[in-house]
Amino acid sequence: MKITHILLRRIPANSSARPLCRATTRNLSTTPSRLATKQPGDDPNFVSILDGPPRLVRTRNKHGPGIILLALIPVTAFALGTWQVQRLRQKTELIAKLEDRLIRPPLPLPPHVDPSALEDFDYRRVVASGHFRHDQEMLIGPRIRDGQDGFLVITPLERQDASTVLVNRGWISKKHRDQRSRPESLPRGLVTVEGLLRKPWKKNMFTPQNRPEKGEFYFPDVLQMAALTGSQPIWIESTTEPEFMRLMEQEARGIPIGRPPEVSLRNNHAQYIFTWYSLCLATTVMLYMVIKKPPSGVARRIHPSRQF
Repeated sequence: MKITHILLRRIPANSSARPLCRATTRNLSTTPSRLATKQPGDDPNFVSILDGPPRLVRTRNKHGPGIILLALIPVTAFALGTWQVQRLRQKTELIAKLEDRLIRPPLPLPPHVDPSALEDFDYRRVVASGHFRHDQEMLIGPRIRDGQDGFLVITPLERQDASTVLVNRGWISKKHRDQRSRPESLPRGLVTVEGLLRKPWKKNMFTPQNRPEKGEFYFPDVLQMAALTGSQPIWIESTTEPEFMRLMEQEARGIPIGRPPEVSLRNNHAQYIFTWYSLCLATTVMLYMVIKKPPSGVARRIHPSRQF
């Protein structure tokens, strides 16, 4: 925008000179220089805040990494519960199979037994006759029975066909560790043993190694014991009917107390199923509550529309 200024020069009244005038032109801009740059309003795609009203949103992430961990817990618990259902079915079938073997008539133990076939004869009742080698007796312990310390008496049974097997005769109290304190537990002559063919338990990480040179045995290492006594690696567990008065008499006299003729496998998988599925349900409810929980007042802020 241009404005023309006319400058007049004053002439005295008594002067004959012609009046003089001079016109000057100046540029005048009504827009400040800082507004000369392009503004958002000049964009044809511009949307005003009036066209896109503000909305309430969270100013931070809705959930942190903890929600991922919380979501993994019910999934893992459900998988473990389902696995325990399968284990329960397998253990139930195994116990039923072993109990079927247990009720069968005793089987005469053959002269030589293939150790690789013992899996098919686990918990099978057998009968064997021979002479106990008390001079090769081994004590495994300490073993607890009814709160008392004691030992398991392992005695080789030398049979008439010259083959020898290991017999777990049962438990004696600690005070009868010396054979001289229990002469009635040392039968002489021909004896007949009825028991169960078993695979003995294995050593765990907390059980020390056997020290046969000192006569210390902490777990039944059948191969080691068989090599020490010249026996077959066959393990027979002698059985005793659980009659209270009879057991008390045997304990007092130092006569080994055999195991009851029953399947001793634990089956706690039903408890594990309840535990894992309960954990799955509880954490699923927690996850739902966390996801559906409305934002608190502190977490809510005014945030313009995404179109602004």
